[in-house]
Amino acid sequence: MKIYAISDLHLSVNNPKPMDIFGPVWEGYLDKIIDDWKEKVAEEDIVLLAGDFSWAMKLEETKRDFELLSNLPGKKILIRGNHDYWWKSISAVRNILPKNFYAIQNDAIKFENVIICGTRGWTVPEKNTEQTAENKKIYDREVIRLELTLQSAEILRTNDEELICMLHYPPTNFSKLDSDFTKLIEKYNVNKVVFGHLHGLKKTENSFIKNGIPYFLTSCDMTDNKLTLISSFDK
Repeated sequence: MKIYAISDLHLSVNNPKPMDIFGPVWEGYLDKIIDDWKEKVAEEDIVLLAGDFSWAMKLEETKRDFELLSNLPGKKILIRGNHDYWWKSISAVRNILPKNFYAIQNDAIKFENVIICGTRGWTVPEKNTEQTAENKKIYDREVIRLELTLQSAEILRTNDEELICMLHYPPTNFSKLDSDFTKLIEKYNVNKVVFGHLHGLKKTENSFIKNGIPYFLTSCDMTDNKLTLISSFDK
């Protein structure tokens, strides 16, 4: 079993929104992702989708976006991104998910010897930068949600399974300083972290190691519209 990740697909099958206005890397990007997906992923594999799945505003508008990926191989694990405005109630989201799609919110899911947890997260301020009251409120709420999902993962972790945590926002800032998010990640012995949200950076910033934990930036435009291999387990 292999674990792949990609994020920020920004699907809009119902109401097409051209993404190439954001640069040439977005030209034909969905075809590139799908071709790469079919080449790499087997039915027993897992693909992590770290937020900003669809431009849709309403849940019912996401149906064709999900259908686009539903016939691709593997299990798809989804968390909410900042542009996933259609994501209101987790129960409603789960009710419309096609086969082999799973959504995480304040909980975790286990497949064989890997546990996946995650939450949206929020912007981590740079050093000596004060947050607005509203940003601080959202930040603190997302810290709580991260601990909830990590606590759920801890309950499932009975045999030293690998723990992968997904966030949409990066859990640290550009200076790679410690944050409430990274402290929780270390407290709960997370093995690997997947995140998205960032665009237009140098490719060398895609992945880094912080305090011994690998972090993977998987925004599709940052990975040349290819899935990133996160883990591989022998049978």
